[in-house]
Amino acid sequence: MRNRALVALVTVFVLIFGVVSTGSLRQELIPRISVPVAVVYASYPGASPAVVEQRVTIPIEQAVASLQGLDTSSSVSTAGSATVTLQMRYGSNMSSVQQDAKAAISRIEGVLPDGVTTQVFTGSIDDVPVLQLAVADDTTAGQLAERVRTLVVPELEKVDGVRAVSVAGAPVPQVLVAVDDKKLSDKGVTVAQVQQAIGTSGTPAAGGALRDGNQDLTVTVGERYVTAADVAAVTLTSATGQAVRIDQVATVTDREAAATSLARTNGRESLSLSVTKTPDGNSVAISGQIRDKLAGLDAALGHGAHTTVVFDQAPFISESIHNLLVEGGLGLLMAVVVILLFLASIRPTLVTAVSIPVSVLMALIGMGSAGYSLNMLTLGALTMAIGRVVDDSIVVIENIQRHLGEGQRRTDAVLTGVREVATAITASTLTTVAVFLPLALVGGQVGELFRPFAITSSLALLSSLLVALTIVPVLAYWFLPERSRSHVTALDDATGRPRRTPMQRLYLPSLTAAVRHPWVTVLVAVVLLGLSGVMVPRLQTDFLGDTGQNTLTVTQKFRPALSLAEQDRQAGIVEAALRGVTGVETVQTTIGGAGAEAMFTGGGSDQATFSVTTDPAADQVAVQQRVRDAVDPLQDVGEVAVAAQAGYGTSTIDVKVSAPDTERLRMATTAVHEALTGVDGSAGVTDTLAADRPTVVVDLDRTKAAEKGVDERTVAATVKAALAPQQVAQVETDGVTKDVMISVRDAPVGLDALRDLQVPATVVKTPSAAPSASASASAGAGTAAASQAAAAAAVPTTVHLRDIADVRQADVATSIARDQGRRSATVSVAPAGADLGAVTRAVTATIATVSVPAGVTVTVGGVSADQQKAFSQLGLALLVAVAIVYVVMVATFKSLIQPLILLVSIPFAAIGAVAALVVTNTPLGVPSMIGALMLVGIVVTNAIVLIDLINQYRDRGRAIDDAVREGARHRLRPIVMTALATILAMAPMGLGLSGGGVFISKPLAIVVIGGLVSSTLLTLILVPVLYTMVERVGESRAVRHESRLARRLQPVPVEAFGDPDPRADPDRPRRGITDEPATGI
Repeated sequence: MRNRALVALVTVFVLIFGVVSTGSLRQELIPRISVPVAVVYASYPGASPAVVEQRVTIPIEQAVASLQGLDTSSSVSTAGSATVTLQMRYGSNMSSVQQDAKAAISRIEGVLPDGVTTQVFTGSIDDVPVLQLAVADDTTAGQLAERVRTLVVPELEKVDGVRAVSVAGAPVPQVLVAVDDKKLSDKGVTVAQVQQAIGTSGTPAAGGALRDGNQDLTVTVGERYVTAADVAAVTLTSATGQAVRIDQVATVTDREAAATSLARTNGRESLSLSVTKTPDGNSVAISGQIRDKLAGLDAALGHGAHTTVVFDQAPFISESIHNLLVEGGLGLLMAVVVILLFLASIRPTLVTAVSIPVSVLMALIGMGSAGYSLNMLTLGALTMAIGRVVDDSIVVIENIQRHLGEGQRRTDAVLTGVREVATAITASTLTTVAVFLPLALVGGQVGELFRPFAITSSLALLSSLLVALTIVPVLAYWFLPERSRSHVTALDDATGRPRRTPMQRLYLPSLTAAVRHPWVTVLVAVVLLGLSGVMVPRLQTDFLGDTGQNTLTVTQKFRPALSLAEQDRQAGIVEAALRGVTGVETVQTTIGGAGAEAMFTGGGSDQATFSVTTDPAADQVAVQQRVRDAVDPLQDVGEVAVAAQAGYGTSTIDVKVSAPDTERLRMATTAVHEALTGVDGSAGVTDTLAADRPTVVVDLDRTKAAEKGVDERTVAATVKAALAPQQVAQVETDGVTKDVMISVRDAPVGLDALRDLQVPATVVKTPSAAPSASASASAGAGTAAASQAAAAAAVPTTVHLRDIADVRQADVATSIARDQGRRSATVSVAPAGADLGAVTRAVTATIATVSVPAGVTVTVGGVSADQQKAFSQLGLALLVAVAIVYVVMVATFKSLIQPLILLVSIPFAAIGAVAALVVTNTPLGVPSMIGALMLVGIVVTNAIVLIDLINQYRDRGRAIDDAVREGARHRLRPIVMTALATILAMAPMGLGLSGGGVFISKPLAIVVIGGLVSSTLLTLILVPVLYTMVERVGESRAVRHESRLARRLQPVPVEAFGDPDPRADPDRPRRGITDEPATGI
């Protein structure tokens, strides 16, 4: 109070700096979270899934098994590639994990087959594109790609905050060397020699340094390939010693690689551009700047180019932030209205209302200092805090105003009013903040998501306490009159006691009746608690809930071995159906794909993916159902599944089936799939069991091959060279790198042609008899002669593949999945509604009836496992929060018993919370559990304020009943005010009036509102009853102890003691008796 001007100046600085800090905060959808997943991708072109598994996947799994922090590993081996996924523990340093994984793989390079290339990827939330564009024009895809890379990508990467812009769907330029078998034979050259000649040329090598006079010159040997002509000019030596140029035995051309995938946007062939941001990038700002550039970039591209925004986080972020701000503004307005109605004066209302913007701006300053962004979680925390940050100020201003109304001088009223409630509001605020500490026990995705929420809420609450104890008293001193007639304590003419307000006249008789019949009151409360327990089984449960985003993904799984053209035809049927659905705006189609890109985009050689963007104003649930209705009747298009955005993570219940071998895995997976088809609450069932695909198997007869002078490696290399172009070098032209690929001009078509393939062989002729030993030369000369004779006897030739191998067609699995070293498959069930718990129970019950072969294990995972883990961790966090609250209250009240009375209000808060969830048909999920955690701290605050005042009255000598009555009377208004302010401030979020961020804020607000209603009523009735019961027992024990002590010290007739009840003797000094009216707080 002595530094009022300084307090005012600091407040102004906080307001200014808070506004500035708010403008500089990043805006994004969710907080940056670590994704503790590393992926090892290995390419082994031409190898079958079985070969990839044995030669590549298993060695890599063994190599990375000892990585520090590894939780689980899984892998998928497909034709030509292996993907090993490493799930690390949360908190792992993913940069170190990536380096360690690379080092582990490098140590087994000698074990891996030749031609295997590996990559290690790690990711974070920043790897998710903030913007995805589709570009189409009237030219070919290759021509468009070249212009996009030259004109569009550099411009977009100049935007502040953009990390990279990647182009997908563009044909790959390459230099093709098509060798002619006949010319190779005529020149005496093999394909292997051509590969070696091209591969060992075109790569500059360091030649050391040359001294030339006063100069030291660096020597470089060789030149890099620049054009296809450079490759054609490479010369090699034939078996006869003749120099042969590459273009004498092959045709060398620039071309685009054969398409392995197709991409369209709304039926038009297009390229896809994915924009990722830097960690500090502002998603909304990036989107705005890029959208501003699109029209100019389309004009620069020419040829009718048009860019479509397929996916953009910014509108959803902006809308969510705007809607949460609207809900926060409505909540603030409602809180102010409540204060005005109760205080019935503009000045104290405005003084109290100041605490809301000041506390929020102080929290925003703290967020900026901590590096947090403005997202749905942090903004939701601030919006939720609006109703709570005003509570401390309400208690302070109400107490100051009451002292002013009793005629005290302004300074005395302010100092006394703050001093009397400072301990109580400090304890209540610290209690509310302390409940967020157990979130440190919550790991995984939930902990990563809600930790910023907890810290933001804590900052706002601590700021509100500081404001209530510093700024509010100063403003009260300046703006509240010394004596406000409307708040002078009125006395009843008959009793001389303070006159009761209408609310007190309604409340105090109920309290008196409850105190007179304590066991009835307790019984009623227990019955209500039991009824809430009965309602619990009726609760629906989910995980994180539906985000409300206007995007969904449709996947189409083709029958194996279909050509790309047939896949395109079948995908076109699904695409047309999707575009005909009302509410669908954009359909981006990706058909086929291979390599690492397909691994991350969810593509595959036997799959099509449709990214569907819907009308944001439409009912997303209804649109998703219309999409399902559109694709379900389609025939002969493979297996089609619809997956909507459902929180952050998987949205399906995944049943993991693992077995020691493929046959038992197939039997078990099929049985589980069939059993789960049509299970209650399911929108569809899919599995990852690889279908058999027609494959050609070359089974080498090693005996015949040895007789013909052929080894297995030669056969494999010859077949591979004939059927699959091999990359042997690179050409770099104008910054564009092209792979140099070698293939056979007339590749075999059909099994018979493959059987007729010529394989290089060596015929060994027996040399003639050697001269007699006496005629031989020295031992050294003899050895040299023998070597020359043996070399002369080796004659190169060719044999047909059919002569040394059995070439046949067989059906083999298209992929082999492994989990923790065992063959595995996943059966996924998509829940149709919001009740994840009911579907999980149905799935679990169904699985229990399925008979599987010996050695097979079946476990339920996916979103169901995520939910169970989160519920378990949050349940533990709730128990720890209760313990922390108890410790804080013990420190406040210096008693072990009284805090237990306050803790009783926590379970009774469940009455309103459960009822609110049931009535509003809101599932119990992680946001609801976070609301329950907040409720632990909120519901005891009113009880703390009430018990603290009752204890003050008891310390002043009032009897139990009188102290309880007067404490309840004086605390009725602030308790009801703070409860109503909090409830009405959260009402816009609980009702979802604006729809922004409802997947988190709505269930959280509903739980807090319901729990606060029931706990407030019970605080005003049950807590005083329990306090009275406990204190009476304590007082009776004290009286009996005094009586026994008196008997020992002064043995006199019992009659001398009179009535042992201390209240029977009005002259006896004791705690708790006074006839004076309450004049304290």
